[in-house]
Amino acid sequence: MAVSIEQIKQYLADNPAAMPGQVAAELAITELDVVKALPSEQLALLPLTEKDNLLASLPEWGNMTTIVSASGSIFEFKGSFPKGKYAHGYYNLITKGEGLHGHLKLDELSAIALISKPFRGTESHAINFFGAQGEVVFKVYLGRDKKRVLLSEQVERFQALKDSVNIAA
Repeated sequence: MAVSIEQIKQYLADNPAAMPGQVAAELAITELDVVKALPSEQLALLPLTEKDNLLASLPEWGNMTTIVSASGSIFEFKGSFPKGKYAHGYYNLITKGEGLHGHLKLDELSAIALISKPFRGTESHAINFFGAQGEVVFKVYLGRDKKRVLLSEQVERFQALKDSVNIAA
């Protein structure tokens, strides 16, 4: 049975602390379906045509947390998002020495969501990259200082990006 957007919104309203991945599993839908049902103040969808500009700017944002989930396991990298370049059908993350590196298949992305949703009662902002089946490919969460406070410069950049999307919409 298909789940309507109204049912997703009601579930989110009844369970405000639930994370999109949990909601998707509970309702047997994609995480992108859940994200698209978030309240407008929590979500902005970045046009895919802006992915190159976004990825080029992320290394300037400073330390963040990049998360990749696979089969229930969660991999986290804390540090600056690396610069990259296109080659052989991938966006190749370039790291000098240690750090996050890999190869992104960006032409298979279906959406980029800018999400502002509290996590365990704490302000949280993330950039989620979704694949063709509505699954999360990876997420980039804004960084925090040693006292677990979000980095204000990153919050300003994130909000400006969200605002630019909302103005264009």
